Amino acid sequence: MPQPSVSLTVFVIDDDADIRSALARALGTRGYSVEVHASAQSFLKAYDPGRPGCLVLDYGLPGMNGLELQRHLNAEGLTIPVIFVTGHGGVPESVAAIKGGAIDFLEKPFRQADLIERIESAFEIARTQLAEAEQSRRQQERFGRLTAREMEIVEHILNNPAAASSKEIALVLGISPRTVDHHRARILEKLDVRSIAELIALARD
Repeated sequence: MPQPSVSLTVFVIDDDADIRSALARALGTRGYSVEVHASAQSFLKAYDPGRPGCLVLDYGLPGMNGLELQRHLNAEGLTIPVIFVTGHGGVPESVAAIKGGAIDFLEKPFRQADLIERIESAFEIARTQLAEAEQSRRQQERFGRLTAREMEIVEHILNNPAAASSKEIALVLGISPRTVDHHRARILEKLDVRSIAELIALARD
């Protein structure tokens, strides 16, 4: 799947000012766009889901901790990739983080090369998510061109691919086969597909 070329941001959330500064400097030197926050609440207040990237998230944050932020993002359907970093997390915390979809759970002090590797993995996931979202948007746009009757015919075809002849559809909808033929031609034209098989494949992508 082609992946869009977009600007990705590393969101660093850590209550230690020295760590925030060090990471921002090190990542910025490597060409990354970096935004830092001292707390989960600060991040949530400023975060725009339209800005893709990844989180470098400290587990032991004051107030809402890293795991609680991860759970909140998951509950809101915000699938930004997360890399946990911690100075005192244990096995249960790391297991919970990974189960919640985290890329990794790095213990401080960690090697910069290890963090960079995880960020690149996170960005690959973010790019894939963007490509899938764009594909879904384009698909919805194409199906949005259809009239209510055309959509009714499409739904019948998708739900009954073995009974999708014009005659069979006409019988179900109480219209003439010729009218169905007309609608089918318009449907294929509007969806920019050449056959019913391509229509079904498009709907299932």
